[in-house]
Amino acid sequence: MAFSAGQSYAISTAFDPLNQSFRATKPQTAPFFPKKIASRKYDQKANVMSKKPLCISAVSGFGGIIEPKDSKTRDPLSQCNAYEASRPQSIPIGIDLDREAQAETAQKIKIGVYFATWWALNVVFNIYNKKVLNAFPFPWLTSTLSLAAGSLMMLVSWATRVADTPKTDLHFWKALFPVAVAHTIGHVAATVSMSKVAVSFTHIIKSGEPAFSVLVSSFLLGETFPLPVYLSLLPIIGGCSLAAVTELNFNLTGFMGAMVSNVAFVFRNIFSKQGMKGRSVGGMNYYACLSMLSLLILTPFAIAVEGPQVWALGWQKAVSQIGPNFVWWVVAQSVFYHLYNQVSYMSLNEISPLTFSIGNTMKRISVIVSSIIIFHTPVQPVNALGAAIAILGTFLYSQAKQ
Repeated sequence: MAFSAGQSYAISTAFDPLNQSFRATKPQTAPFFPKKIASRKYDQKANVMSKKPLCISAVSGFGGIIEPKDSKTRDPLSQCNAYEASRPQSIPIGIDLDREAQAETAQKIKIGVYFATWWALNVVFNIYNKKVLNAFPFPWLTSTLSLAAGSLMMLVSWATRVADTPKTDLHFWKALFPVAVAHTIGHVAATVSMSKVAVSFTHIIKSGEPAFSVLVSSFLLGETFPLPVYLSLLPIIGGCSLAAVTELNFNLTGFMGAMVSNVAFVFRNIFSKQGMKGRSVGGMNYYACLSMLSLLILTPFAIAVEGPQVWALGWQKAVSQIGPNFVWWVVAQSVFYHLYNQVSYMSLNEISPLTFSIGNTMKRISVIVSSIIIFHTPVQPVNALGAAIAILGTFLYSQAKQ
């Protein structure tokens, strides 16, 4: 329906609920305008923007609501008037979408906080761990103290009800045992490596863990992977090899420690997937139980390999050289080791494995760069190139695996 300049915006529409149709009545005529004004052409764009919306008044019987046929007072016609609104009327929509967007933003912020905390704690742990090992080269005791500190912290948290006590049974501990064995071997091997070589070199070699994961899964479990996964192993293996060959302070024990740690953590992941599937314990409590069982496994071996007498002499020498700060270093590396692992397991409950793998890759980059800066580790350009290629391969592997 078109409106001329001489008509008002009010229209009257008759609606017959029985016939379900509209009948437009004659529009009311506004006061006579001069012919010049009535025939003037208006700018349509400006006119549309200046018009106010038309609103339909409330009516009875509108929308096909039919009264009973025996009603004597039924009016066959219902009036529906359109009038000019005094102000624009808006209908609030998309409230649910806004809430979902807010929830998604909050989740992203939460994951970001997890990642930032995880990386920061890991960097601090590696720094203090290397300081302790430089002054006190006993990796077996250092590894034992790390697990003991975490176990004690979680026992206190459960006793004070800061954290919920996990519900476990004998079957849970049996399934956890092979995971704890692999975790213990990997933890000690990595500590032995860092006691012999630079922190950056250990983490460059440990970035080759995906290669061991594919090899073990293929040959022992019979799993097959897409071609891009196998191709992503080439830069990992090539980068690690280049970094090892060009390492200025290369040490075979340190290199083999990092390699054994890779293999052990691969088996830890495999045992965890197979034995712990469907278990109700997860996240922080899962890692707490893992630390306690690993502590029980490691303690007798640490005593047998190094022994209290050697520890006492080494401790006395370290305190005499460093002073009271050495005690703080030991406490810090033990506490931060548990905290960074606890946060990583908590974040794994919130994100996908792909996101976790990417976060782990970025964590290694932050540790390598920070350790080189703090300990003034000499790095050759070729060595840095090898590290970059290996880390890039790890990232490509995480992308191809999904």
